[in-house]
Amino acid sequence: MLDSKKQMTVGISGALAVALGALGAHYLKDKMQAGLISANALAGFETAVKYHLFHTLAMLMVLIMPKDNNSKLLTRAYRLFLWGIVLFSGSLYFLCTRELFHAEWLKVLGPITPIGGVLMILGWLSIAWVGIKKS
Repeated sequence: MLDSKKQMTVGISGALAVALGALGAHYLKDKMQAGLISANALAGFETAVKYHLFHTLAMLMVLIMPKDNNSKLLTRAYRLFLWGIVLFSGSLYFLCTRELFHAEWLKVLGPITPIGGVLMILGWLSIAWVGIKKS
């Protein structure tokens, strides 16, 4: 049986990824064409959306995997993916829109992005460790 709070979190995360993808594809693309944000900022925003959506699907995958004796590792993978989304994609969303909002101070989030990426990698390695422990 799926954990309802985790299932809700996955649903909200997926909806947010799609909504932010639409924002980037329409609103931010128009702002780029108007010269208000750079093409690099738009590309970075699109990267954030891709990783957000991919790792939301990874969280869903973890929820539906058989728990057997590895529920702690799968819970860890779920949490690593969630925090990876928050830190990696979340920081990129702010970094890539700072030009638009004249908020250059958001550059301080730059070092957070790779931390989120490392958390995502650790999430995948946690899933690999589940497989290693089974074999």
